[in-house]
Amino acid sequence: MAAKPTKIAAVRGMKDLLPPESDLWRFMEEAARLTFGTYGYREIRTPVLERTELFARAMGATTDVVQKEMYTFTDRAGDSLTLRPEATAGVCRAFIEQGLYSQGQFKFFTLGPMFRHERPQKGRFRQFTQFNVEALGFAEPMIDAEQIVMLAQLLDRLGVANVEIHLNSLGDDQCRPQYKAALIVYLEQHGARLCDDCRRRMRENPLRVLDCKAEGCKQIAEQAPTISAHWCDDCRAHFEEVQEFLEAAGVKYTVDPRLVRGLDYYTRTTFEALAGDLGAQNAVAGGGRYDNLIKELGGPDTPATGFAVGVDRLSLLIDAKRFGQSGPDLFFVAVGPQARRRAFAEVVVLREGGLWVEMSSADTGLNSQLKRANKLGAARVVFRMEDELDRGVITFKDMDTGHQEEVLAPSLGSMKNLDPVLWSNAYCAEMVLMRSLFDDAVNDPSAFEQKAKRLDNPMGKRMKIDHQD
Repeated sequence: MAAKPTKIAAVRGMKDLLPPESDLWRFMEEAARLTFGTYGYREIRTPVLERTELFARAMGATTDVVQKEMYTFTDRAGDSLTLRPEATAGVCRAFIEQGLYSQGQFKFFTLGPMFRHERPQKGRFRQFTQFNVEALGFAEPMIDAEQIVMLAQLLDRLGVANVEIHLNSLGDDQCRPQYKAALIVYLEQHGARLCDDCRRRMRENPLRVLDCKAEGCKQIAEQAPTISAHWCDDCRAHFEEVQEFLEAAGVKYTVDPRLVRGLDYYTRTTFEALAGDLGAQNAVAGGGRYDNLIKELGGPDTPATGFAVGVDRLSLLIDAKRFGQSGPDLFFVAVGPQARRRAFAEVVVLREGGLWVEMSSADTGLNSQLKRANKLGAARVVFRMEDELDRGVITFKDMDTGHQEEVLAPSLGSMKNLDPVLWSNAYCAEMVLMRSLFDDAVNDPSAFEQKAKRLDNPMGKRMKIDHQD
């Protein structure tokens, strides 16, 4: 006897997305596209696989992401390739490779999966999804503020509350070296109390010590010198103007002198959106300015700014049950070969109009089909029986109230002539069929009168009155 095949589980830290959560994600994606589009951002799609050198140069060879977290392998041609751990580097690579810098300024957004080999925990996965926004060729403080306002509007559109915007400036190549030197002097005085990672970071990337979550390092960071004391005049003026634009837009924010970003390419403005309902891992979005990155990747000197939204973590702040349809608009219960063929044709037409319509694929009995409709959570059931075909009627049942009603059956041709927008957006199933019946009445009033007289029910009477009017 052959051994039973073993089940294959998903890779640790990578999850399946099932309804209703997938409905919530579709809603978030549509909200992001709508919000970004109103600010002139257009979608760009870059490969999930890039040359490893791209991320090492962009993010910094000494960052934890590059040293510990990237999914990197050598392909059959001997090239070192990496699944993208973030989107900005790939967008900048495309901007340079496609020569877009010669065409002026660009606003891009991208949606998709990223990959980091981190310890999985709530809201953090090894395959995770981000919304990314990048403005390339813009040096002005207004674009920094614009992106923060856009992020705030997206969160508001999604109904996410209890979120704070934290803001800082990391200075630039003129003033940050002096701050780094002062910070290293301070950290060396407390080196024995730093964790092993921060003792390494202290020399390679001292600003990352300020972002460490280890309790001892956090206490040391609280007393560390702040970068604002080292800003040059240009960086100070830039940061002040960003705040003025935010205040003009009515966006609340907190200046956080300890806020840094984990990647080396950030300059000047940096910001995060922190959710009060997520515990320690509370950042749902973050970004800032990266004026040197495109030049470091081989392109021309091009100012840029952008941010990323962690969709997995963002989804924890929204009740997935609020989204998605709980069941089909209609379920056709059809008994008998002719009735099933007629019902199938009607189902096809209604689906073309945008309604979610189901029908049993098996030729089972009435009770079996009703159980299926109830299990799917159908809002209404349409009965198509052999005897009703002869009488030219169709029966509706509201599954919530139990109310059942027999109405005149529309012709298939009149159903096809209905406006699909009306079907899918505004009208319940009864109104769809009432509209098709009304079209029949307009085309052949005398025939409609004869049909209406045969059908003594409220819907038939309403249709008769509509026609007479």
